[in-house]
Amino acid sequence: MMALSQKTRSILLLVLAEMAGMSLWFAAAAVLPDMARDGAISAQRQALLSSAVQAGFVAGALAIAISGIADRFDPRRVFAICAIAAAGADAALLVLPLGGDLAITARFVTGALLAGVYPVGMKVAVGWGKADRGFLVGLLVGALTFGKAAPYFAAFLGGADWRVAVVATSLLAAGGGLLALAAKLGPDHAHSPAFEPGAIRIAWTDWRIRNAYLGYFGHMWELFAMWAWVGAAAAASYSATMAQEEAESLAKITAAAAIALGGFACIGAGRIADRIGKAEVAMIAMAASAACAILTAASFGGPVWITFALVLLWGIAVIPDSAQFSAIVADHAPAKYAGSLLTFQTALGFGLTILTVQATPLVADYFGWPFVLAAMAAGPILGLIAMAPLRRRSMEAGS
Repeated sequence: MMALSQKTRSILLLVLAEMAGMSLWFAAAAVLPDMARDGAISAQRQALLSSAVQAGFVAGALAIAISGIADRFDPRRVFAICAIAAAGADAALLVLPLGGDLAITARFVTGALLAGVYPVGMKVAVGWGKADRGFLVGLLVGALTFGKAAPYFAAFLGGADWRVAVVATSLLAAGGGLLALAAKLGPDHAHSPAFEPGAIRIAWTDWRIRNAYLGYFGHMWELFAMWAWVGAAAAASYSATMAQEEAESLAKITAAAAIALGGFACIGAGRIADRIGKAEVAMIAMAASAACAILTAASFGGPVWITFALVLLWGIAVIPDSAQFSAIVADHAPAKYAGSLLTFQTALGFGLTILTVQATPLVADYFGWPFVLAAMAAGPILGLIAMAPLRRRSMEAGS
C-alpha cells in the first residue's frame, strides 16, 4: 500500500483534530431540553448557555488576531493547548450548578479557547497549497461542521442523560488537541516575526477582503441561529402532529443530520470552487440557503416529512459558502498575516452571532418560529449583494 504523502497525512490529522475540537461548540445546546428538566433553567438562561460560547469565541479571536499569536507561534501548539483546555472547561458542566453563572462562564471560556482551534486550524490548512485552497478550507470547514453535529448525535444516543454528550465531547476535544501536534506545516506557511496589530487594517483597505468579510457577515447572520435553534424549531413544528417526546427525539436527529450533511457539502463545494470560482460557489450556496429558510418557515406545523426534508436541504446549503469566504481572504492576504486576518474575520462574524443566537428564542416566543425562520434569509440575501463585485471581477479575469 502506498504511503500517504506528508500533505495528505497532515491534512487528514488536521481534519480529525478540527472535528474533535469543535464538537464542544454545541455540547450544551444539544442537551438543553434535558438539562432544563434537571435544573429548571429559564429560557433566558438557556439562551445564555448558547450565546456565551459565541461571546467567548469573539473575545478569544480578537485577542489572537490583535496579538498575532496565530502568525507568531507554531499554530499546531496553539491549537493543541486551546483544544485540551477547552475540553476541561466543557467537562466543568458536569459539576457546576445547571444554568448558573459559573456554568455560563464555563461556556464563555470554552468559546474563547475554541478561537485557538478553528481559525488557527485554517492557518495550518492554507499553508499546504494555493491552487487547491478552496478544497483545503472546505475540508476544514466540513470537519468543523461534523464536529458541531457530534453533540447532537451524542444527545440522541444518550437519551435523557445529558451528561453522556458532555463527557463524549470533552474526551473528543482533548484527543483532537493531541492529533494536531502530529500534523506538519506546509510549504506556503509563513509567520510574522513581530507583533503587528496594524496588519488587520488590510481587511478594510483591500476591497476584495472587505467584500469577503461583508459576505461572511450575511452568512453568519443565519448560520449559528439556524444551527443552535433548528432542533428547537423542528421540535415545535413536529409537536403539532406528534407527541412531544417523539417530536423532541426526532428533532435531535434532524438537527444532527442537517448539520452533518452540511459538512459533506463543504468538501464537494471546495472542489467545485477551485474550478469555477470561490465567489460563484459562495453565491450559489447563499441563494439556496435563503430559499430553504423561507420554505422551512412556510412548512412549519405541516407534514413532518416535508419539514424534515427541508431542514436537511437547508443544512446542506447553509455552510459551504463559509469556507469560500475564508479562502478568498487567504488568497488576497499577505501570507504572514493570513492567520490574523482569518481570525479577525471570524471574530467579527461570531460577534454578530451573539445577537442572533440570543435573540432567536426570544423573538420566536413573541412572533413565532415561522417568522424567525423566514427572517434568517435576510443574511444570505445581503451576502449575495456583497459578493456580486467579486464574482464580476472573476468573470472579467476569465474572459
